[in-house]
Amino acid sequence: MKNPSVLISGAGIAGISAAYWLRRHGFAPTVVEQAPAIREGGYKVDIRGAALDVVERMGLMEDVRRMRTHVQSGSVVNAAGKRVASMDGDTFGGRVHGDAELLRGDLHRLLYERTKEEVEYRFDDSIASLEETADGVTVTFTGGETRTFDLVVGADGMRSATRALVFGPDERFVRDLGYHVSIFTVPNHLNLDREELTYVGPGRTALTYSTAREAGAKAMFLFASESLEYDRRDRAQQERLLADTYAGEGWEVPRLLKGVSDSPDFYFDSISQVHLDRWSEGRVALLGDAACCASPASGQGTSLALVGAYVLAGELAAADGDHRAGYGAYERLMRPFAEQNQKLGPANVKRMVMRSKGQVRFSMILLTIMGRMPGKDRMMAKVIAPIHKAATAITLKDY
Repeated sequence: MKNPSVLISGAGIAGISAAYWLRRHGFAPTVVEQAPAIREGGYKVDIRGAALDVVERMGLMEDVRRMRTHVQSGSVVNAAGKRVASMDGDTFGGRVHGDAELLRGDLHRLLYERTKEEVEYRFDDSIASLEETADGVTVTFTGGETRTFDLVVGADGMRSATRALVFGPDERFVRDLGYHVSIFTVPNHLNLDREELTYVGPGRTALTYSTAREAGAKAMFLFASESLEYDRRDRAQQERLLADTYAGEGWEVPRLLKGVSDSPDFYFDSISQVHLDRWSEGRVALLGDAACCASPASGQGTSLALVGAYVLAGELAAADGDHRAGYGAYERLMRPFAEQNQKLGPANVKRMVMRSKGQVRFSMILLTIMGRMPGKDRMMAKVIAPIHKAATAITLKDY
């Protein structure tokens, strides 16, 4: 098949990376994104293990290193703001062996700049319907246009609209881990200098951090919860849910929440994973969080997106555009890697959010003692080891 056309739904890290590699292999990718432009802001993300090899093969390693957050230290604080345990930034964030941390928005921008001249982007648009035929997939966009593509890739996140159209509703595939997360930009009223502070209360964790090249700071809230009923398009309702959950909480929580309505990049969702029996149906395949979201708690969403895009494009190229063979090989290679990384999420979030006052007290005592011990780095290395093992649990082919 000569220059097969591929529609990619979602201009996130998975979608843009797939467009890059597909174009390199001679495909003709088009990316459709419902947002009016590349999304700015967002929390800091890590590139680990095999994903570092992908970045190197894209020729982006120098840029990624330049854009690192350069967070120097991380501390756990008590209600009075006293640091009970402190570590260097890499240890606190679980980074080893050259892992790179940068802001999601910076990575988005970097990938987009690398692809915008060779890839067609359709912003402020999305897929309204799909109909597969013998020769391709007829796509009707919400803007009204209808086009036919050889293949379609859904890379539109955990709440994938493409997945819903082809595979079914979220309820069948999205598994709530029992927690919610919210993150948004706030003023740096603590004057943090590339530092992260984390406060842990019963069932509720709050943290704030500053990064290099950013005047403001980020605030992040993680809390245990039953499944919450709310309108995902109603930001004001989500803000009220967050405020009600943290009502009466100490430390800097009231001050961090005060400016939530003014933040340009408010995010609120459950901490969930995506599990499907298969990642493709006919000419449509899923990628990244749409296929195998490991949850923000895993710390591996960005790496799964980068590696998945590389493998999907490579296997389609190796199969000469035969979607049955290409999609099948992609899933066989990626699924064990994804499943190992998904195992990190439930274990990590339980360390991030303590369920009871007793657990919080015990944790604070343990952290205080550990902070004074000369061997604390070795203890943290045991915590980091499973993350590194999962991040390197795939051998990349040379396509």
